Amino acid sequence: MPGVKICKPCLWTALLAAGFLFIWYFKVLALGFYWLTTTLNAAQWKDTALWLPDYRVAVEGLPIQGLTRNTSGLTFNEETGTLFTVINRPPQVAELTTDGRLLRVIDIDGLKDPEGITYVERDTYVISDEASHSMYWVRIGPDTQRVSVTGASSLGLSIDTVHNASFEGVSWDSLEHRLFVVKEKMPLRVLVISGLDVFNESMGFNIDISEWQSSSAASLFMSDLSSLTLHEPTGQLLLLSDESALIVAYGPDGHPISMLPLWRGFHGLSKKVPQPEGVAVGPDGAIYVLSEPNLFYRFERKTSP
Repeated sequence: MPGVKICKPCLWTALLAAGFLFIWYFKVLALGFYWLTTTLNAAQWKDTALWLPDYRVAVEGLPIQGLTRNTSGLTFNEETGTLFTVINRPPQVAELTTDGRLLRVIDIDGLKDPEGITYVERDTYVISDEASHSMYWVRIGPDTQRVSVTGASSLGLSIDTVHNASFEGVSWDSLEHRLFVVKEKMPLRVLVISGLDVFNESMGFNIDISEWQSSSAASLFMSDLSSLTLHEPTGQLLLLSDESALIVAYGPDGHPISMLPLWRGFHGLSKKVPQPEGVAVGPDGAIYVLSEPNLFYRFERKTSP
């Protein structure tokens, strides 16, 4: 506008402040540092781990027909060879094929905001509910059409409870009988819960809760955590970030091994994955990602170890 003077020093100050805020919030410097270190250590891990740089997208952004919104969390059931995810409005569980086709939808009674699901064994699953900060054990058989958490085994965690920034993802470790739980932010946490005898409910739970630690605090360089999955054959823990659009694989010692950016132009992606909320690994090493509202992705390793 005529007569309006722009304060150039003020403008530069605002731009610099915005730039520093961006770098701080999205941890750009830490991301760059660990990208470099994982790349330099490629020879150590490439043949013995889920080496994420070798993965390329095989199914990209496929809308799941029959689901319209709010898919979250993902788990692979090796007995059925299918995937399971949860939906929070209305609360439901959906079963999917490995090519992203909907098989069935199961209604859930008693939950408000399911965000994560993990397969345990037989017909048992754990579902995390963000609204109640609780984990629920449910049974889903081949003919199940509706489940209820009323009277079901549950575990509440009143740790850093923040509305809409609570416990998002869960992953079961069948070898050590542990449950990994990821907290979205404020602060980012990965909890490890042991002592869960889910098949002997009469004994109750004699639990121990510890915090999984990466090799250094800075190596949790994502700005949030939306899901996770434990790859038992290698002991690697895959952490998924929605805001950073990134999957990071950590070794059993907590050291970051490799990364899979879910950004346009990386790993064959023609577009950025808009809102990744679930990750799972199949027995063949294929990595599955779900993005809200209902987009399905499958990544396959192009060079085998």
